[in-house]
Amino acid sequence: MQRKSLDLWVGLFVLLGAVALFFLAMKAGNMSSLSFEQSYSVVTRFDNIGGLKPRAPVKSAGVVVGRVADIKFNDKTFQATVTLDLESRYQFPKDTSAKILTSGLLGEQYVGLEAGGDTANLAAGDKITMTQSAMVLENLISQFLFSKAAEGKEEKK
Repeated sequence: MQRKSLDLWVGLFVLLGAVALFFLAMKAGNMSSLSFEQSYSVVTRFDNIGGLKPRAPVKSAGVVVGRVADIKFNDKTFQATVTLDLESRYQFPKDTSAKILTSGLLGEQYVGLEAGGDTANLAAGDKITMTQSAMVLENLISQFLFSKAAEGKEEKK
């Protein structure tokens, strides 16, 4: 009888470990927040998307209102075309703007929507034209270093 009890506890422990690994994999793959809500797609274009990835959150006022569905490179405009799937319960005006923001200093990147004042709302297939690209940390550091180098040259004259 004691052998069966031990086998049961080992089996339970293995099952719990498998469930924990499954949830960890879902979290790492950014799939833990799967939603079966109705959604509509809108398209945006950015000059630089930084580290934005598909399934990244789309937030407005800190609330997740959708997900990044697809990212493609447009070789005619040399911009990234980002398709956003927004939940149908959230309606945004046509003059909404989109920015790529970062959670924390070095956290994950997401798309932030800022609602405009238009009376007509975005519909499936519409384009958000007012966009702001990602702030790339490497570019900011190089700008800082170049400005410091230029200051040093001016002081020597």
